[in-house]
Amino acid sequence: MPTSSKLGVAVLGHGSIAVAHLDALRALDPSGMQLRSVMGRLAEPTQAFATEYGFARATTSLDEVLDDSALDAVIVCSPSEAHADQTERALRAGKHVLCEIPLATSLGDVDRLIAVADEVDRKLMVCHTQHYFPALVEIRRHVAAGELHPHAVVSRFMFQRRANINWMGRPRSWTDNLLWHHGCHAVDAALWLLGATEVDVATQIALPGGDATLQVPMDLGIVMRTARDQVITVAMSYNTHIALHDYLVIGEENTFLFNDGELRDKDGVRMPRLGLDNTAEAITRQDAEFLAALAEQREPAISARSVRPAMAALQAAQDTLNAYLRQRARDGVGLAHHPALP
Repeated sequence: MPTSSKLGVAVLGHGSIAVAHLDALRALDPSGMQLRSVMGRLAEPTQAFATEYGFARATTSLDEVLDDSALDAVIVCSPSEAHADQTERALRAGKHVLCEIPLATSLGDVDRLIAVADEVDRKLMVCHTQHYFPALVEIRRHVAAGELHPHAVVSRFMFQRRANINWMGRPRSWTDNLLWHHGCHAVDAALWLLGATEVDVATQIALPGGDATLQVPMDLGIVMRTARDQVITVAMSYNTHIALHDYLVIGEENTFLFNDGELRDKDGVRMPRLGLDNTAEAITRQDAEFLAALAEQREPAISARSVRPAMAALQAAQDTLNAYLRQRARDGVGLAHHPALP
């Protein structure tokens, strides 16, 4: 619960996704919260962001952010590799946390954060925003209602990212992780669409060529099998000249295709194509759920515990990728230490 009549909020990071969250908070409750602190890597741009958006404080110190008795909740929008540590520190400081995807880049860290949130009795929600895309919600509704019995899901999440440029075309200082960031979106959404809570990662195909600039795997594939013998195939790339983001849900009664927001079935278009504004609306609905969970003192819809199955699948894929790369090193193919290895 807030320590005052207004919810005190801090944001870690001030990139494009932080802007999206602030726009959402303004739309949801423009006068019902206090923007306490924003933290960034460099003092000058952090201060500029604080001034633009009306934060009381700009800082480069997480300790300074958390040592604030009027702070109730932290939104983690920092680079992926910082999420787990910053989330744990915020929870242990008694703050609720809304963490951008991915919550962590290992299953062990995810399990630790679930335990910490339980231990300190703070709310922890993860930004799996695709749960709020209307077209995907409609597919999930059909499955949950027993109107569609899926056999398979095929997902592609691929675009060209050969430089450190974010989704809004802005340069940044850190590098995305194809598996744990965009793969997290695709794997989690596929499991959620099916209502699957456990999968065998039956086959992994890894093409971790690594880019000379980014030094990360640029193409990955994962094949999974659910307990109901449904097959999930996820293909990802940072190399393609044609951007693709889709989910093909192949069912007994119908087949649904989500393609960059548009929803089609065997009879044609069910929902029109979504644009960036619809993504913003999804973020607003997501953040509204976080605020509601705080107000009602309940677990958020997308808790760390609820997304654990996807994180377990990603860990299995990472373990296989690591084994593959080490075998290549033993065979004298490629570097002994590849950026994909921990």
